Amino acid sequence: MTTISTWLRIELRRRWRPLVVLALLVAFATTTVLTAFAGARRGETAVDRLLAPTLPATVAVLPNQPGFDWEKIRTLPQVEALTLFPVSGFGVDDIPWTDHVDAFPPVDDQLLRTIERPVVMEGRLPDQSRVDEVVVAPGFLASYHRKVGDQVTLRLPSPEQIDREDFDPATGEPFAGPTVKARIVGVIRTPWFAEDVGSPGGVLPSSALVTRYRDNLIGQSSFVNALVRLKGGADDVESFRAGLAAASGRNDIDVWDIDVKFHEPRRQLNHFEAISLAAFGLAALAAAIVLVGQSVARYAAATAADLHVLRAVGLATRQGVVLASAAPFLASLAGATLGVAGAAVASLWTPIGAASLQEPAPGFDVDWLVLVAGWVLVPLLVVVGAGSAAAFALVVRHGEGSPRRSVVALTAARLGLPVPMVVGARLALEPGRGRSAVPVRPALFGAVAGVLGVLAAFTFSAGVHDAATNPERFGQTHQLESYLGFNGEDMGPVKDLLPAIAADPQVASVNDSRIAVAESVGTVNPTSVTTYTYAPMGGPFPVVMFEGRLPAGAGEIVLAPGSADRMGAEVGGRVRLASGGSPVTMTVTGIGFVPAGPHNNYSDGAWATSAGYDRLFAGASYKFKFHLAHVTLRPGADPKAVAARLSAMGPGFAPPEPLPELRKIRDVQALPIVLAGFLAVLAVGAVGHALATAVRRRRHEVAVLRALGMTRPQARWAVVTQATLLTLVGLAVGVPLGVAMGRTVWRLVADFMPLDYLVPVAFWALLLIAPVALLLANLLAAWPGRIAAGLRIGHVLRTE
Repeated sequence: MTTISTWLRIELRRRWRPLVVLALLVAFATTTVLTAFAGARRGETAVDRLLAPTLPATVAVLPNQPGFDWEKIRTLPQVEALTLFPVSGFGVDDIPWTDHVDAFPPVDDQLLRTIERPVVMEGRLPDQSRVDEVVVAPGFLASYHRKVGDQVTLRLPSPEQIDREDFDPATGEPFAGPTVKARIVGVIRTPWFAEDVGSPGGVLPSSALVTRYRDNLIGQSSFVNALVRLKGGADDVESFRAGLAAASGRNDIDVWDIDVKFHEPRRQLNHFEAISLAAFGLAALAAAIVLVGQSVARYAAATAADLHVLRAVGLATRQGVVLASAAPFLASLAGATLGVAGAAVASLWTPIGAASLQEPAPGFDVDWLVLVAGWVLVPLLVVVGAGSAAAFALVVRHGEGSPRRSVVALTAARLGLPVPMVVGARLALEPGRGRSAVPVRPALFGAVAGVLGVLAAFTFSAGVHDAATNPERFGQTHQLESYLGFNGEDMGPVKDLLPAIAADPQVASVNDSRIAVAESVGTVNPTSVTTYTYAPMGGPFPVVMFEGRLPAGAGEIVLAPGSADRMGAEVGGRVRLASGGSPVTMTVTGIGFVPAGPHNNYSDGAWATSAGYDRLFAGASYKFKFHLAHVTLRPGADPKAVAARLSAMGPGFAPPEPLPELRKIRDVQALPIVLAGFLAVLAVGAVGHALATAVRRRRHEVAVLRALGMTRPQARWAVVTQATLLTLVGLAVGVPLGVAMGRTVWRLVADFMPLDYLVPVAFWALLLIAPVALLLANLLAAWPGRIAAGLRIGHVLRTE
């Protein structure tokens, strides 16, 4: 221990700067990697941690029938709790109706008590007897710059408006009913009222609002639907469906399995974000091992070479390894401690993206498993790396190795190239031996890893950007849409409307989309299938197909990827679907996306021909659940101008709502850029360290060449050549590997989402990576080049 402490004192006096740099590099890498892994674990579990204490609803029952008898449903043996909500809304002063901040007001006091009991993040729950108290989602405060205790004004429809089928506040018609001044008393989060990415947050009143203003919220033709928590959870869903059909006399009631429809997609999205964050952490870890590892290896090898003088007085190889590893170990221990502290502080900003909207306990969080593991493993990895480098250096110096000559340097010398080019090639590619030994392979690996990682990150980012800005990657190929009818009743004559729309010169196609929900029969996982008619006019309606073809006959159907997966269906196979009548068997002709609708997203549902749709829903109580027109425009058409022109024909046309998936994928859009920056910083540090170490370790060689006539400018250019050569090797190997890796990872993400894969091309990254890398390398070479040019020849040769 005395020998170690003495050596450490010497090392700290003469090499404290490299050790401080090493500690900071370790701290930077440790913070980044541990934050990524801890954030991934936290985000992955956010949904289940929110579900655990909140008594979540199991199903949403949507009969959409005025005067539906809920008392029969409440007494079903599977029902543990049931709460009702009207399908109506209210306005909030100073907030556009299109923001949809009005949560369905509860009809009774079961909500927030026996079902969907919330996590109260600030304030308290509303008094259910007070009409002037509301709670809000966390995003509401940030979106509208409000706080607990602020007052909001609720505007209700009049009884006449609530009874009108064509009442739509989105058209600008104001609410004509009473106003209610309410105070925000709390901020809550529950699974049913959880925010989605891009949502501004909502306002939830107490049940007293419906009690006092029932005629303004539940009219003669209004619907009252329900959230139900079942005693057996998901295991009771099928038996509840059967009981619901028997009690209501209807077998076409839409029953949402909330876990399947909402929680599982959120889990999948959080899983995707967690995988992305973990992949970021793994990439950062790999880069840190390569780039920081080479700094550790160079330091240990240089120290081992210095220790050779002690071998004459009995220093054993094992003792030399311990001495050479001691200082890097202490630096890494300090760096790991700083990194763990940094990761703990960074937990204030995790989880990221969608997971943050389901996190039940946001704020400071310490993941002891990840942080303690990192604190132990980081110094261990550094010790292993330093010990290996030191052992190798001691063995080589002891005579068990021989110097390696670079073919490139030899070729440059034989070709008679200028001295700086020959010397620079030797500095970059020849490791040397003894006290002048330099680990060139780690430097080359570092250059390759830096270029590979940066280009892979930008290639992946190009794929993310393309998907985030092009809704057609998610199957949204139409630019305008309009509601034509609901529950089997059209809002007006549409027989002549659709051909007139198709005849518009800027319309490429219009699809007559009747929509209804069928249930799969005989599958392992019974599922609802929202089915669209494929009935284009004016031209083929574009559908993103992954496999097979569109349906052509009454017995054919195309399934969306999510529905096909749940049903275990494949192209060429058959599925049995039912909707109020006998099951119908249909042949699956393809797998493709469908339009996102009120009861489905783009990857759930099906396409059928008009004849196939009529066959499937022949026994249903209505011709359609929804009736829409989906309009695809010709290239260059102005959607706003076309929408105004088409709206003059009858129902209003507008662009479709932005897909949530576009907002969700933007959550991870910054990760590859951050990773590229992380890799660039480590690569710059590692290459700069390599240049400085080479000049210091080879100062005797440079001094000899200077004594033989090499000029100061030639010494500078030798270091520039070294930096340039390292960069060129990194570019030659890293560019093709980086492009391939970025495209491969993006393909995996596209299959996972799912989305329509398009080969990503990071044009600007490909164009600029070579000049930027060469510029950075030559900037890094400036200081070592100045040192090489300023060597005091006599002093160095006398010392050596």
